[in-house]
Amino acid sequence: MLVSPTLQTLPTEAAPALPVSLDAFLASIGPRAFRFAEAGLRQRDDALDAVQDSMLRMLSYRDKPAADWAPLFWSILRRRVVDLQRRRGFRLRFWRSSDEAGSEHDIDWADHAPGPAQAHEQREQYAQLVRALRELPARQREAFTLGVLQQLDGATTAAAMGCSEGAVKTHLSRARQALQQHLEIAL
Repeated sequence: MLVSPTLQTLPTEAAPALPVSLDAFLASIGPRAFRFAEAGLRQRDDALDAVQDSMLRMLSYRDKPAADWAPLFWSILRRRVVDLQRRRGFRLRFWRSSDEAGSEHDIDWADHAPGPAQAHEQREQYAQLVRALRELPARQREAFTLGVLQQLDGATTAAAMGCSEGAVKTHLSRARQALQQHLEIAL
């Protein structure tokens, strides 16, 4: 039976391709995971450690279906970031070096900047966004970075955060509203 082209239904959105192996998955998610950890920890070395520990932990889940890897990884990484934040909170101030206490590592994410003026403007905009993100409550920051910056869907974000999709939507809405107010004031 022939179906006319006008009656055929086309899929609205193609399903994302699943990685072939866990190694390929980890290689593809590494830079985004680092940005997420660095935004939460504010320290480059701690962020690298958190991502590495999370990737090592994922190796024990190699037998899980590939569709479960993303929510599982983001959940592991989020918990590792929270653990490091808590551990840092218990450290005594005099144990910290002067470098660690006051320095912030600025990371230039742009691969190729067309010119110095535009590169400076992009760095300033990124710095404003990072400052605004740091002022958000932890759950709102996590929802925003996972849902918007990492472009995870609602179900994956909810699985990674250990809450319902409704809670993710609430956190995300509040985060967007707070960021909009903060960035409007900054301008």
